[in-house]
Amino acid sequence: MPHRRLILRLAGRDVDLGCDTIGEGPDALLLPALSSIATREEMRPLAGHLAGHFRCLVPDWPGFGAEARARVPLAPATLHAFLDALAEARPGPYALGVAAGHGAGYLVAAARRHPGLFARLVLVAPTWRGPLPTAMGPERRPLFRRLRRAVETPLVGDLLYRLNVSTPIVSRMMQAHVYADPARVTPEVLADKRRVTNQPGARFGTAAFVTGGLDPVETREEFLALFRPGLPPVTVLRPAGAPRRSGAEMEALAASGLVTAATIPGALAAHEEHPDAVAAAILAA
Repeated sequence: MPHRRLILRLAGRDVDLGCDTIGEGPDALLLPALSSIATREEMRPLAGHLAGHFRCLVPDWPGFGAEARARVPLAPATLHAFLDALAEARPGPYALGVAAGHGAGYLVAAARRHPGLFARLVLVAPTWRGPLPTAMGPERRPLFRRLRRAVETPLVGDLLYRLNVSTPIVSRMMQAHVYADPARVTPEVLADKRRVTNQPGARFGTAAFVTGGLDPVETREEFLALFRPGLPPVTVLRPAGAPRRSGAEMEALAASGLVTAATIPGALAAHEEHPDAVAAAILAA
């Protein structure tokens, strides 16, 4: 598998990010989700299924991945700047842009900032609200910010993080909403995901994402506004097993008339659990 590094200018410094190039054909950009276990590796099976049609560029997000992580301010502005820097370094144009989970809002915003960069977009299980705001409501954002600061502190923060990414907790999370089939959460899969959570500095990305610090917007109305006219064609792939609250947001987007929607098997990591079905839906769109 061709592998390369991306050196991009972010937050006033050069940031070294892992990136895979898979396949031959017109360029496609595949963005993984943002989560405690997020890495470009989750996109490799899907890229493999698309490799006969596209040359897939699959980067890690800054602050995430299964390798040493660059320390950059983890905020929406940084992730928007990452895609701007990527568009400058690898200007395409891209026949296809794919994003999973929280990557969706950032990809759509980038397509609006860079007209003509993408011929079409596909969003797999798009989300815009982090786990704590989803579970507890947005009115508790001050509490979430305090929790994030606690996890980011030395020593105590590392202990809090380790307690919350233990093997039993990661297993329950994956069985509850990452994979639709709990039997897929094997010891081998868990060991691989725990490798991601054990990377130096991993707690910073997790703290930012879980507390809503990387939410690209704060309301459904703001999320739907990203899709106003002027974008390339957008297809939303809604997993049949998506969690209730996240699924409701996907259904609201599908019902808006601003996108084309299709149902796929799986849950929030459908692109990893069912890459063949996701690839078939992308190619049929």
